[in-house]
Amino acid sequence: MESNPSSSRTDRKTIERNRRNHMKSLYSKLNSLVPHQTSREAITLPDQLDEAANYIKRLQEKLEKMKERKDNLMGFERPNTSPNSGAMVGLKPPQIDIHEKGSALEVVLITGLDFQFMFNETIRVLHEEGAEIVNASFSVVDDTVFHTIHAQVEGPVLGHGAARISERLKKFVF
Repeated sequence: MESNPSSSRTDRKTIERNRRNHMKSLYSKLNSLVPHQTSREAITLPDQLDEAANYIKRLQEKLEKMKERKDNLMGFERPNTSPNSGAMVGLKPPQIDIHEKGSALEVVLITGLDFQFMFNETIRVLHEEGAEIVNASFSVVDDTVFHTIHAQVEGPVLGHGAARISERLKKFVF
């Protein structure tokens, strides 16, 4: 079977045209994802690629900063938190109030923005002690977070169990 040289040449041209169109489409998609400064003049393709690369680098740096902040807020890393270091300036120590009304338990946790992980730990302690969470809410005022948790305590947990829950939560916070 003999192939026609002009046929293979047109096939190569078609393949190359399709490749170029595909690359043009990919460049266009990439360019649409990058926020642009308002400019009426067209940006050359190398400039678009540079802009996209710089944008990706900025996003990576922003992501790293956000991960560090998350770790700090979650309590994984707390450098220089001794009272004399100055890092505690502006940080409010968490407060917890526990009110027992029959089988109902109301926990009010007041924290600064840097201690929000304590809410999760409070929920965990309540679950471990057999309390059923009925409602949990929070509100933020300036740099203070007010968490309110309503729980139902039943069975063997009622009575001395509520005191034990209260003790565990207070130990955790203080």
